[in-house]
Amino acid sequence: MTPTEAAATSQGVAHSQDTVDFWFDPLCPWAWMTSRWMLEVEKTRPVHTNFHVMSLSVLNDGRDDLPDSYKELLERGWGPVRIAIAAEQAHGPEVLRDLYTALGTKHHVEGREFDKALHEEALEEAGLPLDLAQAAESTDYDVALRASHREGIDLVGQDVGTPVISVDGVAFFGPVVSPAPTGEAAGKLWDGVLLVAGTDGFFELKRTRTREPVFV
Repeated sequence: MTPTEAAATSQGVAHSQDTVDFWFDPLCPWAWMTSRWMLEVEKTRPVHTNFHVMSLSVLNDGRDDLPDSYKELLERGWGPVRIAIAAEQAHGPEVLRDLYTALGTKHHVEGREFDKALHEEALEEAGLPLDLAQAAESTDYDVALRASHREGIDLVGQDVGTPVISVDGVAFFGPVVSPAPTGEAAGKLWDGVLLVAGTDGFFELKRTRTREPVFV
């Protein structure tokens, strides 16, 4: 959807549904916030979100300049993205929406750490086989994981993280927002994001975060 079309839609003019490609890492609380916003956008704008996997663990792999605490976090991040890729390969990309929701709800909303029990519960909620949890400890899916990550990150460059959104030839990181807007407020933010991201030569709009993610 072009910025002009987005503005027209907000004024009540109907347009055909657009596909939004959304790259996420279950580890990232800000990607979770943005994903919940996108689900709200779907209720107010003619868009459908396809979910894809990217990984902060892949993005920062091999870096020695990170704090030990963040390195430990990234090490724990391999499990859920490997499971997501394994589920996508076995059952198709459409399963990622529900799987991500289950993983994210347990980790971000309920405050639980990623472990075998969480992985299996999330898989069960998403209607997927529990044996996919074994992928968390396997490197067999890392080639596909890196390819999925690269597809998203190549759209925006290496200076950003997760999430990445791509729609109608326009790609961007973020938006970083807390709490996630709902209803028409979500739609208006979508219109504005498309307007600035679709402007030729536009690269960045940022200010210091003064609020933590508000999950509920």
